[in-house]
Amino acid sequence: MKLGYFISSEEHGPREHVRHAKMAQDHGFESLWISDHYHPWNDEQGESPFVWGTIGALSEAVTLPITTAVTCPTIRIHPAVIAQAAATAAVQTEGRFVLGVGSGEALNEHVLGDRWPSADVRLEMLEEAIDVIRALHQGDEVTHHGKHYTVENARIYTLPERPVPIYVSAFGPKAVKLAARTADGYISVGPTGELVEKYRAEGGRGPAQSGLKVCYARTEDEAVSTAHRLWPNDGLPGELAQVLPSPKHFEQASQLVTPEMIRSSMPCGPDPEQYAEKIREFAEAGFDEVYVQQIGKNQQEFFEFWAKEVVPLLDA
Repeated sequence: MKLGYFISSEEHGPREHVRHAKMAQDHGFESLWISDHYHPWNDEQGESPFVWGTIGALSEAVTLPITTAVTCPTIRIHPAVIAQAAATAAVQTEGRFVLGVGSGEALNEHVLGDRWPSADVRLEMLEEAIDVIRALHQGDEVTHHGKHYTVENARIYTLPERPVPIYVSAFGPKAVKLAARTADGYISVGPTGELVEKYRAEGGRGPAQSGLKVCYARTEDEAVSTAHRLWPNDGLPGELAQVLPSPKHFEQASQLVTPEMIRSSMPCGPDPEQYAEKIREFAEAGFDEVYVQQIGKNQQEFFEFWAKEVVPLLDA
């Protein structure tokens, strides 16, 4: 199983992303995820740079493959524009770019005043957006008059040697079916083995990727406190993450999330076996790639801890 590093666009600025990517490469991580948001989840996280500019900088700084985790190509940015951005990113990375897409969150997609559609409509929009992107990546002039999108006389001139792979994020049965029929790979969060099985059973091809948040610190209590301060939203249930419209709303909902809920949901602190055991869960669930996000500012300490203490346990 491939281990990658998850760059958090919510916690760090673009220059920090480049430094963290270099550290990830130097400490043995094999690839990168990077989130694509307009807002952070809460004000405490405090950042949200434009991902496409950051990817350009990363392409010059490291040789690792990069996947957006994930881009919503449906409302805030038209899929024809995402198609051009993804093609340029693939050229910059010499073919090491994957466009990860999903149906998005109101938090990021309603900012231009568009109505936030129902889940079924969002999936319908996503499938049409994927069709538009794939057509443009063939290099021909495209005119498309669909249910949700119009494209007229559009052609992308700067293209990679091969069309950009598109992986689809899916957390429910309808989305998994869409991913299985449209995607070159599958994206999830957590060791959700039943969703991987469903993706494969529906004919899904390519790698299955997932993400894991962790918080290394010198004590478990310090790590839990940091993770709870920065990522309490990770404990919110159901569809709240898709429908709440602003960081302030996430802050209000996150008051229901306790430090103990965070402690039980992710590896926190200096015990390397916690981290290794969680990675094993992803392997057993059938994932091909796992992307680890260190919460907090102490990135250098995390990378050293991971390379010296966690990796030997995984190798064993």
